[in-house]
Amino acid sequence: ITPRRWLLLCNPKLSHLISEKIGRGWAGNLDELKKLEPFADNKEFQEKWLECKTDTKRDLAAYIQRVNGVTVDPASLFDVQVKRLHEYKRQLLSVMNVMALYNRIKNDPNAEILPRTVIFAAKAAPGYFMAKLIIKLINSVAEVINDDPLVRDRIKVVFLKNFCVSLGERVYPAADLSE
Repeated sequence: ITPRRWLLLCNPKLSHLISEKIGRGWAGNLDELKKLEPFADNKEFQEKWLECKTDTKRDLAAYIQRVNGVTVDPASLFDVQVKRLHEYKRQLLSVMNVMALYNRIKNDPNAEILPRTVIFAAKAAPGYFMAKLIIKLINSVAEVINDDPLVRDRIKVVFLKNFCVSLGERVYPAADLSE
């Protein structure tokens, strides 16, 4: 899949905005995206870019609500860990960070923490016992955090099952932080 086709599929509005500003040459050569630099401080361009990003986050939030039954705030930081799951990769560290944030809020309810939605998606090989335990841990942490009225407006945790390319096309453009 070409970069332009991917962007068109994931966020046609953003693709149009980019093409409107720098032409369609970026579709075959991502180095062309450097031509966007002069627009970085342009308030009108920033607002349109943010609108595209917000629409994408709203779409993902609606998907999460429909598939996982979890309401997430599109205005929160979308912290994304989406990749093949291995015990030596960062998913385990990320869920441990979520637990630390949770404990920090529980110990200090007035702690200043940027509202965050931590989104996991992964597949694990059928016989990979440790990877399955990590998925179980993520879901267990999500259950505790998402049901706790003290933290649920500040941290949400979601594990999207059945990870595939089309799910990635929905998640990646909505990410504020992709680890």
